[in-house]
Amino acid sequence: MKYIKSIFILFLLFSGIQLFAQSRSELEKKKAQLNKDIEMINITLDKTSSDKRVTLKQLNALKAQIRLRVSKINTINSEIRLLDGQINENKTEVRSLQSQLNQLKSDYAAMVRFAQKNQGSYSKLMYVFAAKDFNQAYKRMKYLQQFGEYRQKQAKYIDNTQSNLKGKITQLNRNKTEKDHLLVDQEKEKSTLGSAQKKQVKVVSSLISQERKLKQDLAQKQRDAQKLDRAIRQAIQREIEIARKKAEDADRAAAAKAKAEGKEAPASKVNNKSILNSTPEAAKLSADFVSNRGKLPWPVANGVVTEYAGIQKVGNVTRDVTGWTIKTNAGAAVRSVFEGVVTRVIDIAGATVVIVKHGEFFTVYKNLGSVSVSKDQKISTKQAIGTADNQAEIEFHIFKSSVEQDPKYWLSPE
Repeated sequence: MKYIKSIFILFLLFSGIQLFAQSRSELEKKKAQLNKDIEMINITLDKTSSDKRVTLKQLNALKAQIRLRVSKINTINSEIRLLDGQINENKTEVRSLQSQLNQLKSDYAAMVRFAQKNQGSYSKLMYVFAAKDFNQAYKRMKYLQQFGEYRQKQAKYIDNTQSNLKGKITQLNRNKTEKDHLLVDQEKEKSTLGSAQKKQVKVVSSLISQERKLKQDLAQKQRDAQKLDRAIRQAIQREIEIARKKAEDADRAAAAKAKAEGKEAPASKVNNKSILNSTPEAAKLSADFVSNRGKLPWPVANGVVTEYAGIQKVGNVTRDVTGWTIKTNAGAAVRSVFEGVVTRVIDIAGATVVIVKHGEFFTVYKNLGSVSVSKDQKISTKQAIGTADNQAEIEFHIFKSSVEQDPKYWLSPE
């Protein structure tokens, strides 16, 4: 029973160590990615800081940097909590091992003293011959033999326990050193975060003081957004008309066949509400797209959102932002978030745009430096459709028919 309990305790300890290692590895991986994202944003800030005029782009980059640094500090805090747990566990194990070692040494010392008193061959023989009968003499001989073997085992137990104790103390010291390094990194990040927050306040104040110019810039962005919206809606309307024509042709063919066979014409497939799903293939694609809600891959392998969808406000100036603006690396591959068909490759307000149809859904990729797909081409999930331009900030939009969706409900979590 004691053996089973020991095995169970060892299993729990091993499982805890494995879980700790896995969690620590995941946190280290997340922190490394955050460092890459922060560096990516720093490149944008370095470029915009050389411009004397403060821009909304600089403010968005600062917001993204602050968000990333807060996330990094939280990640460091999680690492510290894990290390604290591991340190406490190691301290408990060190105390337990030290107690075991002291008990083993005490028992071994008692055995040594007993052996010294009875170390002579004559004493051992007298102990055996003093038995009442042969069976007792045999048991005494076996006892002396087992006693010697037990002493050897106890000596090995002491060596192993000392080795384990030494290993745990080394691991404990290593954990403490790692924690010290994390605390230094944490303080550094907090200091940098404070500087970024102060800079953000200055940028906001500067933008508010340039409200007239800011409104002009936003008005231009609004005009560009409207051009994009019109182009998308025209593309969607075109797909609706194509789907309707196909459905009408199918209705006529089915009616003609029914008439020739003397049967009643089947129900019409033309339905304005679901016309984009009028074929089994389109309906399945739409259903598959919906089933991947919240799990769609990002349009870039590495990227940071610098502007989210929703109402954005600077001072008294507000605007309704649609889609996401994602900062990535210049020349980075831009990829389709789902399988579909390219419906349009166009230039809008000086920016190259690709529109991909997924049944009744559409995804839009703006600010491409190059395009590697063509109209009516079938593409797969994560297939490259082009690359980001030199500004390395793409716009990404999702539509259900002509109704725009917020990407945060569709893409995998950041």
